[in-house]
Amino acid sequence: MRNRLFPTLLAGLLLILSVAVLAMAPAAPTAVGASTINDVAQALRKGPVYVDPAAADQLSPGQAAALTKKIKDADKPVLVAVLPRTSAFPEQNLLTTLRTDTGITGVYAVRLGNGFNAGADPTVMSTRAVQNLTAAVRTPGTDTDAATQLNAFVDRAVEQARGSAPASWGGSFAGDGSSSTVGLITVGAILVLGAGTAYTIFRRNRKRKEDEERAALDKLRVVVDEDITAYGETLDRLDFHPAEAGADDSMRADYERALDSYESAKIRMSKAQHPSDVRGVTQALEDGRFSLAVLEARRKGGEPPARRPPCFFDPRHGPSVADVRWSPSGGTAREVPVCAADEIRLREGEEPLGRTVDTGDGRRRPYWEAGPAYGPWAGGYFGGGLLPGLLVGTLLGSALSSPAYAAEYGGGDFDSGGDWSGGDFSGSDFDSSGFDGGGFGGGDLGGGGFDGGGF
Repeated sequence: MRNRLFPTLLAGLLLILSVAVLAMAPAAPTAVGASTINDVAQALRKGPVYVDPAAADQLSPGQAAALTKKIKDADKPVLVAVLPRTSAFPEQNLLTTLRTDTGITGVYAVRLGNGFNAGADPTVMSTRAVQNLTAAVRTPGTDTDAATQLNAFVDRAVEQARGSAPASWGGSFAGDGSSSTVGLITVGAILVLGAGTAYTIFRRNRKRKEDEERAALDKLRVVVDEDITAYGETLDRLDFHPAEAGADDSMRADYERALDSYESAKIRMSKAQHPSDVRGVTQALEDGRFSLAVLEARRKGGEPPARRPPCFFDPRHGPSVADVRWSPSGGTAREVPVCAADEIRLREGEEPLGRTVDTGDGRRRPYWEAGPAYGPWAGGYFGGGLLPGLLVGTLLGSALSSPAYAAEYGGGDFDSGGDWSGGDFSGSDFDSSGFDGGGFGGGDLGGGGFDGGGF
């Protein structure tokens, strides 16, 4: 029995040591097939450098690994993304959206095609410092290679940036030598001794998390099913036939997009496994309602409306038509996007028709006064950098901006109060002036666009 048990324990120790060695060895960032800014943000939460596969010719794995090591060894919140110039990464508001979705307080540098721009939370680096740094690494009229430009920027950024690297990056790279070997053996021995206890705790925590996610998803399912049903009823009432007189290809395309959004929402909801999956469902519904608004405008002979967020009070009302000052109960005034009907109600001093949801106490309340379970639902409708300003000071906004929510759902879409330092996971609680306007290092240092290449 002992003869069989010892090889098993030894094999387990060697396996753990191998995992530890691999974890501590310098490695190039994993390049996954990112198709959205949120995918890039997910990668930057795990490491400081991300190279999109479509931009792999800009920075080799070895160069990316060296840049990663430089940032980690400096222990500074400097984040770098190398992206292709495609529609997946629109230049306008790219830095702001990336900062919002990543949620890490720090300095952000983006190589977009042959262009470059950067932004930073003012608590980490001043706007003027970012502008000066950005101007210093640009070479007007020439195409500076990515490795040279990014290393030049990082070398200066790690010297000036305040704060520390986020814990999610896992610390600096390990060096070589006997001390590292002894450390690995010690770590491996501790892991072996505590494996049983750790596994028990892991299973218990995983079961608890699964139960909580299931309960949250069940609560969301009721609200989302109401949204899908309402959208389906809107399609049923739509008096449009692709073959009718006056219908053109543009109208038929709008109608097809509206139908596709309906099917996409139903399929996504049927496959949802986690609360965060709901965001894609409500995003599809928002896309569909905008397509219907465009179709209606074309049928009336008017110009298609500009893309606007849905009505804040109830996204089922469709795209908003105006921004109106509104104050939640006990909160400060802010501008919110509203539909035509709610705009009239507010101007006449009446209460808007707000969307109410079940809060678990037997009553229905406006969703902005509900718990964090409704965060993914709202995020799909009001994603990117819009939602923080809408929810600030509300119960939902306060709940979603907490570190607990950020750890659970990934943060990135929601605002909070608080004083954060560099490297903290602050969600979207940041001074956007460091990423929009003066914080951008555009061609005139006034901000706005990426330099070089052009779209």
